[in-house]
Amino acid sequence: MDEEIDTRKINNSFLRDHNYATEADIISTVEFNPTGELLATGDKGGRVVVFQREQESKNHPHRRGEYNVYSTFQSHEPEFDYLKSLEIEEKINKIRWLPQQNAAYFLLSTNDKTVKLWKISERDKRPEGYNLKDEDGRIRDPTTITALRVPVLRPMDLMVEATPRRIFSNAHTYHINSISVNSDYETYMSTDDLRINLWNLEITNRSFNIVDIKPANMEELTEVITAAEFHPNQCNTFVYSSSKGSIRLCDMRTSALCDNHSKLFEEPEDPSNRSFFSEIISSISDVKFSHSGRYLMTRDYLTVKVWDVNMESKPLETYQVHDYLRSKLCSLYENDCIFDKFECVWNGTDSVLMTGSYNNFFRMFDRNTKRDVTLEASRENSKPRAILKPRKVCVGGKRRKDEISVDSLDFSKKILHTAWHPYENIIAVAATNNLYIFQDKVN
Repeated sequence: MDEEIDTRKINNSFLRDHNYATEADIISTVEFNPTGELLATGDKGGRVVVFQREQESKNHPHRRGEYNVYSTFQSHEPEFDYLKSLEIEEKINKIRWLPQQNAAYFLLSTNDKTVKLWKISERDKRPEGYNLKDEDGRIRDPTTITALRVPVLRPMDLMVEATPRRIFSNAHTYHINSISVNSDYETYMSTDDLRINLWNLEITNRSFNIVDIKPANMEELTEVITAAEFHPNQCNTFVYSSSKGSIRLCDMRTSALCDNHSKLFEEPEDPSNRSFFSEIISSISDVKFSHSGRYLMTRDYLTVKVWDVNMESKPLETYQVHDYLRSKLCSLYENDCIFDKFECVWNGTDSVLMTGSYNNFFRMFDRNTKRDVTLEASRENSKPRAILKPRKVCVGGKRRKDEISVDSLDFSKKILHTAWHPYENIIAVAATNNLYIFQDKVN
């Protein structure tokens, strides 16, 4: 990122064919594991696909960095709540990895109501030589057993198994929008529109409610929780964002129920910019701590903001993602795009921010040089090892040859979900049912 912010090489793109893509194939979350060796995606069909990074070999020195499918499994199934006569979608809302403790990998996945802890492990040996059953599994007649056999382990083709180790359910009345693993690696929190619950990873039948903003009378409801995240290294601290554009930092040491925040980050609204859409576009769709824990990044409809945890009065930095849409808010409201929830991510050194936009564009902002770039993730310009060219949107006046008019942007093609490798300049971008993986230019 230091050398060239605007040229990146695509090194892989995973795709379910356009001709056969269905609603269930739309990617709904993307997440690297803590080492960056694995990348998980969840989709609207309740499936989780895990990709593993290729190891570098002498024959293929450039293959290092390519991600290939490692495991695919059905995480959630559609359900029906008979008490409320509601269908519960199987769509995966969030995936969060746990740090690796042994040879197996663990991840948390959630739909609207249920969080599951999955174990992903490899098996390359199988036992043979049972006494009480044949090799094909049929029970042997005890009268025919004349000698005792010692079972042995025989090599077999590598098999990757995904098994649900814990199921955390029946704790949310409203839809879960985020989960976050604590830095103590013993607990995690799950967040819905009005409440945040704290779980122990070993206990499935009990959780602690740590935030509850539900009013006694639902007619008095003025805001909902949109996202929440634990501090990267202080296990007692977490933040949550709201639909009113505020971010609250809470300390679990102060009280068991953190309804009273420790800090409130909120930018006063400029009265000259007040409009019918002000409240909608100020709703925060994502909040992320920097890796250092010193900064917070928030994404609302038009901007990305960076906050210093020690300064509540105003954001440290504000970046315009697609300010050219300000004049289009009316039509975006009519087609419901104004309610799209874009995510944002930090790079490994907290120096660059990335977030998505429309027309399969995604934006990067370098905090040090103050340079920004718009790139496009699409099949047409993303052949393997091709260099991405910066894109520009023309707002009015004469359009240059390489620019795209704001009126010709495709709002059905949107990049809501992105992820950045924890240590390297490798990014994953989900564009509807396609996953694109880009890396810094390599010679």
